[in-house]
Amino acid sequence: MLLAECNQNQGRYAAIGTQPVAGGVLAEGSRSGCPINLSLEVLGDRWSLLVLRDMIFGGRRHFRELLNDSEEGIASNILASRLKNLVDTGMLTRQPDPTHRQKVIYSLTEQAIDLVPVLAQLGSWGTRWLPVSAELSIRAQLLADGGPALWQRFMAELREEHLAIPADPALDGQSVRERLQAAYLAVASH
Repeated sequence: MLLAECNQNQGRYAAIGTQPVAGGVLAEGSRSGCPINLSLEVLGDRWSLLVLRDMIFGGRRHFRELLNDSEEGIASNILASRLKNLVDTGMLTRQPDPTHRQKVIYSLTEQAIDLVPVLAQLGSWGTRWLPVSAELSIRAQLLADGGPALWQRFMAELREEHLAIPADPALDGQSVRERLQAAYLAVASH
């Protein structure tokens, strides 16, 4: 009975170009069910994490903001492709902007918000091992110093902003993003 069910499922997965893996179904074209491989298939190009970085740390939600305010100068066709991919993979949602008929608002999903600790650790690693600039590494330093408690607070604020899940008020009246931005401006102005 179990063998027959397994064979039936294998046929179903083959018919739709997927294969079963623990926790779900592996999409066609995936190299393996390794979590690092699958994560890199979603985020491993040179732009996707930077788009998410700009949304998370810069509060950018519109195409033009992401295009014009990119430190690295992303091309419009690449940005459009990455936004589509991030929406298709469930990292972002896309909704019409109620203030402008031709604009859309991109929002982080829980999947994307859950990357805050990863981005904090990646920034910390880069600060330790690479020749970073002071103004562009200050946020990473503050996130490293604040550790998991600060990351969790920031994630709660992002959930409020993007998912409409209320967060407790900040103890000092300043959001994590505001603190990170103030530190960046202080270092950049010297």
